[in-house]
Amino acid sequence: MGADEKRLIEDIKSGKLKSVYLLTGEENYAIDMLSDCFENNVVAEELRDFDQTIFYGRDVTMDIIVNTARRFPMMSPYQLVLVKEAQDIRNWDYLFPYLENPQPQTVLVFCYRHKKMEKSNKVYKAISKHGEVFEKAKLRDYQVPEWISGYVQENGYKISPQASVILAESIGLDLSKIANEVSKIFITLPKGSEITPNVIEQNIGISKDYNVFELQNAIGQKDIKKCNQIVNYFAANPADNPIQMVISVLYGYFIKVMIYHQEPDKKNAASALGVNPYFLSQYQRAAANYSLPKLATIIGYLKDADQRSKGIGNSGSVTDGELLKELMFKILH
Repeated sequence: MGADEKRLIEDIKSGKLKSVYLLTGEENYAIDMLSDCFENNVVAEELRDFDQTIFYGRDVTMDIIVNTARRFPMMSPYQLVLVKEAQDIRNWDYLFPYLENPQPQTVLVFCYRHKKMEKSNKVYKAISKHGEVFEKAKLRDYQVPEWISGYVQENGYKISPQASVILAESIGLDLSKIANEVSKIFITLPKGSEITPNVIEQNIGISKDYNVFELQNAIGQKDIKKCNQIVNYFAANPADNPIQMVISVLYGYFIKVMIYHQEPDKKNAASALGVNPYFLSQYQRAAANYSLPKLATIIGYLKDADQRSKGIGNSGSVTDGELLKELMFKILH
């Protein structure tokens, strides 16, 4: 969790509230978490029927939102007016007169998800002036393992670097989905326990031996036998290991190996690659096994396989599993 999120959560829970908030950005998980925090802390649970109103942008107009915000709370120090999916609102102009003179006992929150509202937008500027804007960009793929480690620690557990990467590579960039899967593990472990690849396999079914992280590690070592074992497993379980996901991860991996090749300060290359220093030796080994010209060729193989997996230039007779086996042969030979 970022510093801005922690500070805003602390403000909400301590009652340091502003009249209007805009929560915006491509990272929906952070917006949803803050939305829940407002919903669970501004108005006492037993009074929410009286002093808490939740709208959805597609179902409401701004004049209705503003008229609701102008009311006084019935039984609480504040009323909460929470607008979810605010990106679907069209007539924002009705908001500007309200912002000039907001109801001091109303907390008005707009959750603008899936995309960020541009800073040049007059709504963004007006809310920045009269309230607070929270903006969260979507995490890059290399940032997700670190986010997982932080999330696990905030909940009173530990996680190994390898386990963080397995989760990130297997589940993807959807932080809500990651948090949901990790929460299943929390239920089974006492506080303070460490989440390992074995624990992940036992609780959420991601194999500790047959996953895309282990595949890229085997490729880096040119361990042909292990690569073939993993690819055969993927071919037999395509729903759990979709080829587009595998190709995307391998593309990012080989780009990092190329960066390592060209990084002058090899000892501190982890920051240039955006990886945990724990894994730097793996990229060092891969760089020794794959020259820059070979890496450039591999990138071409990956792009070709990606297009064929989407039906471009593929007759349809080649299955995803066969395509993946062919790709692996080209990479390793």
